[in-house]
Formats: sequence, C-alpha cells, structure tokens
Amino acid sequence: QLETLEQEEQECLELTPHPTEKRTHIVSHEHGMTVSRTLQEGGAEPQCHSFSYGRARLRARLLEGASLLLLRVLARRQTMPLSLVFPAINSEGDLCTFSY
Repeated sequence: QLETLEQEEQECLELTPHPTEKRTHIVSHEHGMTVSRTLQEGGAEPQCHSFSYGRARLRARLLEGASLLLLRVLARRQTMPLSLVFPAINSEGDLCTFSY
C-alpha cells in the first residue's frame, strides 16, 4: 500500500554553447497526480508544461523513483522473479511499463 506523494527530478547538460536544464515535479493529490515539466535550453525562456492523470489511470503505477527503490530491494534480496512487469510513469510523465 505504498504511494508516491511527491517526486522531483532535475537533469542538467553542460553543453557549450547551449546548456540544457530539465526539471520534472510530480505531486499526488486527491483526484490523481499532476506532472509539471520545465525545459530551458541556453539563454532561451523556460518552456513549462503541466498535465494531470486521474486516479483510475494511475492505479498500481510506479513512478521512476519508486522503480529504482524496488530494484534496490530486489538486488538486496538477490532475487528477480521471471518476467516482472509493472505499469509505470517514466521521467517524461508518460504512461508506460517497466520490465525487469
């Protein structure tokens, strides 16, 4: 019955002459989950995009941070069930599946 309440992710690419920064903020609320993404390339204005998923679409989905935690638990136990697949949300906020 674990649930992700909030997740923050930041990626920075220091490429000359156009450094790129991407931030993703995911927060859970009573109606579902909201994903906010900000992308800034070089000196350009940041591009912001936000979207939400309802609770019905998110049922039993893992966020990327929860998936990493699950992988660590499985590695610690030194066990991996065959064909382990979870419905998930990737770092872009897209609905997908994670296969292990």
